[in-house]
Amino acid sequence: MPAYDLADRLVVGVASSALFDLRESDAVFREQGEEAYRAYQEQKVDDTLRPGVAFAFIRRLLSLNDLGEPGDPLVEVIILSRNDPDTGLRVMRSIQAHELPISRAVFMQGRSPYAFITALNMSLFLSANGDDVREAVADGLPAGHVLGSSYADDPADRELRIAFDFDGVLAGDAAERVYQTDGLEEFRAYEARNAATPHDPGPLRDFLAGVNRIQRREEERRATDPDYTSRVHVSLVTARNAPAHERAVRSLKQWGVRVNGAFFLGGIEKGAVMKVLRPHIFFDDQVTHLQSTSRTTPSVHIPFGKINETAP
Repeated sequence: MPAYDLADRLVVGVASSALFDLRESDAVFREQGEEAYRAYQEQKVDDTLRPGVAFAFIRRLLSLNDLGEPGDPLVEVIILSRNDPDTGLRVMRSIQAHELPISRAVFMQGRSPYAFITALNMSLFLSANGDDVREAVADGLPAGHVLGSSYADDPADRELRIAFDFDGVLAGDAAERVYQTDGLEEFRAYEARNAATPHDPGPLRDFLAGVNRIQRREEERRATDPDYTSRVHVSLVTARNAPAHERAVRSLKQWGVRVNGAFFLGGIEKGAVMKVLRPHIFFDDQVTHLQSTSRTTPSVHIPFGKINETAP
């Protein structure tokens, strides 16, 4: 078999705990131990798992492969799981039952799989295991902890809406450190003084760049097919407001990435905006923001930077 090159694809790793609702299975493991868990998964191997927090996002992301050539997908999703191959059978059968085009998987028998993020060219890894995600981010890897319950997806809606916070997600947290140390007014003054200087990239800048590559493919399709409607829509949703908004906009441009819409909320609760925007996934570095968004929106905590050093 010839080598399968991941270099030019958008590669996302997803734990079975993020893709499916494994609360019942996890309860068996915690309350009864590994052997009971094995027996339970073997007994339930043909029972299809229900969608989890990241399911709608992953399904829609994979649907964008119709923009590529047959056998040469733009998007590759790979399972990274703490299960072993035996207990992972139910996961793979559930993937097949849901008709998700996922064929590659790593099963680690209780060990954390995040060390393979770089080897597999992943620009994002999603998991419901907060410890795994924190360790990955501490190692400089692009990982996120999914929060909340499963999302009631609308199969008639073909769009993929992605929303990002800025500081600690797309950008580093240097400005957030100023805010934490010196307060809001000094943060605004600091950002105004440095408006022309781009921020250092954060954990998910490269993931956004990969999404933008797919958006450019959509533009190419639309140029030859006037009936084609773009499906991917990216929003920036940040607590920044004027004048601190300018450095964020300039940073995106100088990194060579873009968003379709931007919400500079200046402290307005993000959850209210999410109810209208209805993204299929939202990334933020602050749990306090995600407490409101995760009630209605598939939400992901990026435990990056100073604000997360002592966070639970």
